[in-house]
Formats: sequence, C-alpha cells, structure tokens
Amino acid sequence: MKEKKIKGLVAAPFTPMREDGSVAYDLIPKYYHLLKQNNVQGAFICGSTGEGVSLTAKEKWLVTEAWADCTRQDPDFKIMLLLGGTSIGECQELAIKANKLSIHSISFTAPFYFKPSNAQTLAKICMEVASVVPEMPFYYYHIPVLNGVDIPMYDLLKEIDGHLPNFCGIKYTHEDFMDFQSCLSFKNGKYDMLWGRDENMLSALAVGAEGAVGSTFNYAAPLYYELIQAFNDNQFDKARQLQLQSIEMIRLLGKYGGIATGKSYMKLLGFDCGKFRLPVNNMSIKEFELFVKDAESIGFFQFCSAIPDFSRSGSI
Repeated sequence: MKEKKIKGLVAAPFTPMREDGSVAYDLIPKYYHLLKQNNVQGAFICGSTGEGVSLTAKEKWLVTEAWADCTRQDPDFKIMLLLGGTSIGECQELAIKANKLSIHSISFTAPFYFKPSNAQTLAKICMEVASVVPEMPFYYYHIPVLNGVDIPMYDLLKEIDGHLPNFCGIKYTHEDFMDFQSCLSFKNGKYDMLWGRDENMLSALAVGAEGAVGSTFNYAAPLYYELIQAFNDNQFDKARQLQLQSIEMIRLLGKYGGIATGKSYMKLLGFDCGKFRLPVNNMSIKEFELFVKDAESIGFFQFCSAIPDFSRSGSI
C-alpha cells in the first residue's frame, strides 16, 4: 500500500463529556471545525488524550461514527482511530466496522497487561489486527510511558517490513531520538514516522520529522506552526524560543495533575470538553482559578488556537 505521508499537525482530541460523565457526541462537529480553522490536518481519535481505554466499545464506535460523519465531505482531513491494545479480537471487530466509514486509518498499541516481550511478537500482533482490513492504512502507536512496552521501533520495522502491505508507519511518542532517526531513514524513508512529543518538536524537526500527532495541537496549533516555519526559515533562535513557550505550557500540565489539564486549556478557549473519567483526577475550582492565572502569565492567549464563530458560519 502506497499512502502519502502525513505532514503538519494532527491533533489527538479529547472525548467531550457531559456533566454526568456521558459522551457529548453533539460537540464533535464543532470540535472538527475548531481544528480545521486552525489548519490542523486531522484527528487521532480515542487515543490517550481521547480516553480510549476508558470508553466502552459502544462509546468508542459512536465517537468514531461522529467524527466520520462530520468530516465525510473533507477527505483531506484525516481521521485516525486508535483501536485499543488489550484484546486483539475487539480490535479486529472495531477495525472491520471502521473500514465501512470514511476515515483515513486505524492504529494499534501494544497489549499492556500481557505484554509482548520482543519485536517479533509485537509484529505478529500487529499483523493479526491489521490483516482483517488489508485495504486500510495501519499505524502502530509507540507510547512506552503508558503501555510499558519499550521495544525499539527500528526492530519492529525490520520484523514487519514486507509482511504487512497496509502498514504505513508509527505514531512515535517517546524520547529515543536514536531509534526515531533510525526509523525515519529505514529503507530510504519508506515509512511515515509521526512525532508524538510536543515538548520536543524542535528536536524532532532537526532529525527529519515532517508530521506530528499531539494533544496540545488542540489548543495551541498556531504556536507549533510558527515554530515549524521558524525552523524551515533557519530562524533557530526564534524556533528555540517558541519551543520554550510550548514547554512552559506543557509544564502546567504536570503542575495541575497531568493529562486532564488539557481540558482546562480547552475551557480557556471557550470550548468546554467536560472532565476526565476516573481514575484520572480533575482540577478543583480553586486549582482552576490558579491555573488560569498561570496560563495568563505564560502568554497563552497570545498563541492559542482560535475558536470558530459557529453562529455566523452556520457550521452546526
């Protein structure tokens, strides 16, 4: 399978929730228009940021349907679905259903309870999942900080190359630049390597990355496009300063509890995605007040994404 490599930014969207914790499917079309207005090239849905592991199989399917429905007339906007990782059978079932929708690709991460011990086993699992939809692009999602599977992706490429025609590449969310660069150059750049650490984007650009998938692209896409442009124009001092702004923004994620802080950034934009489900902790009202002050102090509103005027556009 010969697919064009993805360039630019793909957001890893949050799954919007209501006050009672149910999924707010009706917000997904607005979410699409928010990303589209900010030049985001696609959405990697039901991943870590999208709480895919906390959704039921039915919810995950309905989220996928909602994204497919609102982007059907926009084939340039790429929907990438993370199937899951623990149950191969469930991943295969969702892949077969997703193949009937107008989405770009599927993705899969390593099982994180019974873990594969080597690249050979991981490659075999990928082939089990992807082979049920041979005409659909397939990406592996490398995120050892969450699934605990720290197998070199260069080894995975060597094992899988030539054996899985619809294998297109890897969403690489790890800090091993030696491994990442080796994957970029494998078979003269045969595979699509999508960078997944927003706070290290400048370093990834330096070794050859052209596409990225990240959670902070939901609410700060203009910052990263400016960074990419500065790098391409050889304005390296400016690029370093813009990366530092990204780091300061991401540092607040850690300060206020982690991944759920991203939804607080969305709330600052005026796009309320609700809360994260347990076991992820959410901010208290007092913590949110302090967060707002910290976000203002780093200049968030000077580089954040813009929200479309839905009342004027008639999009929804």
